[in-house]
Amino acid sequence: MNKWFELTLKADARLTAEVLDEALVESGAVAVTMKDGSDEPIFEPLPGETPLWSETLVTGLYEVPCDVEAIKAFLMSYLDQPYLPIVETHELEDKDWVRAWQDHYKPIKFGENLWICPTHLPSPDPEVATVRLDPGLAFGTGTHPTTALCLEWLSDNRDQLMNATIIDYGCGSGILGIAGKLLGAKECYSTDIDKQAIYATEQNAERNNVSIYAALPETFSPPKAKVVLSNILSGPLVELAPILGNLVEPGGHLVLAGLLDHDAEFVKSAYRDQFEFQENKSLDGWTRLYGIKRS
Repeated sequence: MNKWFELTLKADARLTAEVLDEALVESGAVAVTMKDGSDEPIFEPLPGETPLWSETLVTGLYEVPCDVEAIKAFLMSYLDQPYLPIVETHELEDKDWVRAWQDHYKPIKFGENLWICPTHLPSPDPEVATVRLDPGLAFGTGTHPTTALCLEWLSDNRDQLMNATIIDYGCGSGILGIAGKLLGAKECYSTDIDKQAIYATEQNAERNNVSIYAALPETFSPPKAKVVLSNILSGPLVELAPILGNLVEPGGHLVLAGLLDHDAEFVKSAYRDQFEFQENKSLDGWTRLYGIKRS
């Protein structure tokens, strides 16, 4: 069984995470990962962002045997530093990382009509809509409260989705649009400013045997929709209010998420002239807003 050596460095204003990532790769690391160094969670990134923590740890993984001192010397030279911001070094025993990852993710049920299930597991209930999705290219696998709140709304409002046109604005992995299609929507239009998210949405839609039109905002021109969902952040939700409001047909439904509880009224105020809001739904400090467009 192979052994591995890990070298973890702490990023700062000069030696940024990106710089350390590049240096570790150049030094021969077979993989580089980044993680939180201060127990500071990152929840909903803005579309197109690759967010990092205020204190980021960057770890290089090397196959043993390797010359640790030579690696350190190379890094000091490459980074032009007299010392390295080393947090820790240690050896790892090999393991079946794929199996370990698979064991961590289990099916999740939302309402009575929807499951999110990893691709390696059978559907818990073949009679219920099941989205096949693994963590990967973009945010959104159903585990975060903001995504969960949107999926719950879709599950609980299946009658509004039947043969409807829906829009997922800020699609990430495409999970909301895919769920909507599996729950009966006729058409789904998805957009994100991140090309990687568009690719992830297309790949995940294909995996789930549904058709979704996904495009970057500059080429995104959907028809008005009965249901529009946007799971991003409070600031962008306010900025996008004229666009999102215009995408909803009269009498249609607007679902907004990605905002903290204390931002709910702030976001509502940007939409109140067009929408009659129903009761807020909160989960773990995050709020979902649901409004019906006035005819």
